[in-house]
Amino acid sequence: MPSAETAADAVDVTALLERGRTLATPVLKKAVDRLAPPMDTVAAYHFGWIDAEGNPADGDGGKAVRPALAVLSAQAAGAAPEVGVPGAVAVELVHNFSLLHDDLMDGDEQRRHRDTVWKVHGPAQAILVGDALFALANEVLLEIASVDAGRATRRLTTATRALIDGQAQDISYEHRERVSVEECLEMEGNKTGALLACASSIGAVLGGADDATADALEKYGYHLGLAFQAVDDLLGIWGDPESTGKQTWSDLRQRKKSLPVVAALAAGGPASERLGELLAADAKNNDFDNFSEAEFAARAALIEEAGGREWTADEARRQHKVALEALDTVQMPAAVRAQFAALADFVVVRKR
Repeated sequence: MPSAETAADAVDVTALLERGRTLATPVLKKAVDRLAPPMDTVAAYHFGWIDAEGNPADGDGGKAVRPALAVLSAQAAGAAPEVGVPGAVAVELVHNFSLLHDDLMDGDEQRRHRDTVWKVHGPAQAILVGDALFALANEVLLEIASVDAGRATRRLTTATRALIDGQAQDISYEHRERVSVEECLEMEGNKTGALLACASSIGAVLGGADDATADALEKYGYHLGLAFQAVDDLLGIWGDPESTGKQTWSDLRQRKKSLPVVAALAAGGPASERLGELLAADAKNNDFDNFSEAEFAARAALIEEAGGREWTADEARRQHKVALEALDTVQMPAAVRAQFAALADFVVVRKR
């Protein structure tokens, strides 16, 4: 019998992601079509289906990890992948609700190599369309009109509340000189882990899985989310803008207390102390937006020298391991387990 690692290596992750996208996108478009003008076209622009002038486009719709997990989780419960589609769509709607609001709150002007919604259509539309997507997510699930749909909706709303808590924590941490590693992990567990946990279990719930199975799959998704966010934090400082679609030193420009930063500040030593002094001064500097590339590069170098980059990479691998261990308590076909493992591997080695 092949090992789990060998089986995961044999999985075509690109095909797995594409399957989730292919199954979810038609239902997602149908849901978005319900929105009143101009929210329908604003949402279509955000999803990459049209350009800023309203012409059809084939934009980058993101990695589609969440839809892939949702349809795969239905198979973990012995159901067909299609059973997980409403869950995939609902999670994707919530995820994009958060992106629309996050981009506005963070002042991000680029996402997926194109101008963000608030930049093109204004802040009011970004807020309204985000709110509308959240409402649609619940509609899509509740229209199934079954006990399992109600269970799935409860898990989605709980995850959404945690996601919002995480965003609130993230914003508040930008104005603090120090944030502990534990606080940062709690924030990232809320902001990223909760929704990936929901994606990893919602298809199984719709397929009739019991709570113990759903809880185990949620644990997998939660720790996968922490691994995902650790990698995202690395990319937020050292990622290639051509791959990430964001500015160089993106998280440093926004003063984010991401894992590499908080780990470096907690490490102690000369580089850690110097970094702390610089970041404390930065918080009081009204000319922060005019910093040179060299100044951001110097801060990134101090984070690396203090060990923040290495610690975060190690944490991503640790969370990946915990995520895989959570699958051991779930009875599922070996091929499905290998696909879950392959998606986890993809999250840790991705470059965008």
